[in-house]
Amino acid sequence: MQVKLDDAQADSLKLFVVLSKAYKTVMDRAVKDMKQYDLSPSEFTILEVLYTKGKIPLQQIGEKILITSGSITYNVDKLESKGLLKRVPCADDRRVIYAEITAAGTGLFDRIFPEHAATIHSLMKALSPDEKHNATELLKKLGKGAEEQ
Repeated sequence: MQVKLDDAQADSLKLFVVLSKAYKTVMDRAVKDMKQYDLSPSEFTILEVLYTKGKIPLQQIGEKILITSGSITYNVDKLESKGLLKRVPCADDRRVIYAEITAAGTGLFDRIFPEHAATIHSLMKALSPDEKHNATELLKKLGKGAEEQ
């Protein structure tokens, strides 16, 4: 038996499929770019957050890049052993530990981040600047709407 969907449901399912395929294609290419620098995607994104935002409490990194606390610890350990970041205790609260990019990490990102940004820009070239802005706003709205469910 075939289920009959109304037009709104069919449109929602089509959007879901198209969004999923687009995400997979873009992410596969972005991950390939990240891996060329001998960094896992999680390591790369942790360093990117620290490079662009400065030192951050370890507990907040996961919220910014959507990985679990166990993965944060594992990846921070790896990055620390590579000398790319360091843990810094908070002077005001002993429970809080910051992650901070080191000079070596900054040097690495000074070199690779412009190349990575160019790659991401190239992946988005099918959209005009206005379309990118509209897509960003629509995807934010979609995400917030889904959170409310």
